[in-house]
Amino acid sequence: MGGDHGPQVTVVAAVAFLRGHADAQLLLVGRRDEIEPLLAAGSNAHPRLEVVHADEVVTMDDPPALALRGKRNSSMRLAVNLVKEQRADACVSAGNTGALMAISRFVLKTLDGIDRPAIATVLPNSSGGVTTMLDLGANVDCTAEHLFEFAILGAALVAAVQEKERPSIGLLNVGEEVIKGNEVVKRAGELLRASPLNFRGNVEGDDIYKGTTDVVVCDGFVGNVALKTSEGLAQMLGTMVREEFTRSPLAKAAALLAYPVLKRFRRRVDHRRYNGASLLGLRGIVIKSHGAADALAFENAIGVGYEAVRHRLLERTVAAMQPFVAQLEREQPRSAAPA
Repeated sequence: MGGDHGPQVTVVAAVAFLRGHADAQLLLVGRRDEIEPLLAAGSNAHPRLEVVHADEVVTMDDPPALALRGKRNSSMRLAVNLVKEQRADACVSAGNTGALMAISRFVLKTLDGIDRPAIATVLPNSSGGVTTMLDLGANVDCTAEHLFEFAILGAALVAAVQEKERPSIGLLNVGEEVIKGNEVVKRAGELLRASPLNFRGNVEGDDIYKGTTDVVVCDGFVGNVALKTSEGLAQMLGTMVREEFTRSPLAKAAALLAYPVLKRFRRRVDHRRYNGASLLGLRGIVIKSHGAADALAFENAIGVGYEAVRHRLLERTVAAMQPFVAQLEREQPRSAAPA
């Protein structure tokens, strides 16, 4: 029910996903009277799709506290409950990010040693692979210990989904030198250098798309700004290319010749293909879709949840964290930054 478009997008995306995944089943949680007409229209009905009715909806401007305490029968709350009850293997939502994080943390709880969950996603890089980046907005104010936690979670995610034994980790900073950055980032660097993680040191903004490291760690304020800036840049480049190829008859003719190349380029930079961010550190799989997602983007977010389940992300994250649990628990009392 959430996001900018609600069930008009999510229902279509759900049906499209099921057509391509014969072993999947989906529970659509929301207002039955809004969902069922969309399923009845056209060819949207599907035998592996079930509607779970919810009386309430968390709006995009609801404060997290209201969503958590005042809307206990919301579609978001019921969807997360389904994961806790093991009726569902994963929850996917395009709704209010703060509310989703608060509800997921309250209902599912965090893993041992983790103080705060983080939002992680993959971004394309010039080496032909992807870079995993976190946090992307769940934690605006972080301590060095939180950044250390994020590094462990990011490494566990890449090891599980991409099957890399020792993913490389970079700490996002204003320079590569150890002396650069604020005190939080410097302290986080010390913790990472003293750990058995494959820490490659500080990385800068351009390293995200170079693929310098498998994982890039930052606080949620920096990560969200970087993500939205990247999306805006990709959209602007696409618009500029279209404008240049429609300026004259000659340019239009050139566009026809270049169409296969342009099509591949558009696909490579299409941020919708990378929609779907994992809320890491919870005792369950929760995926956050971009609120402005269209049907293609939301279908990809469902796919992120599907792959997380298929690769046993939760179990493998717990296993990957075991060597660090004692250290994380020792460091946690130092976490004094406000949520």
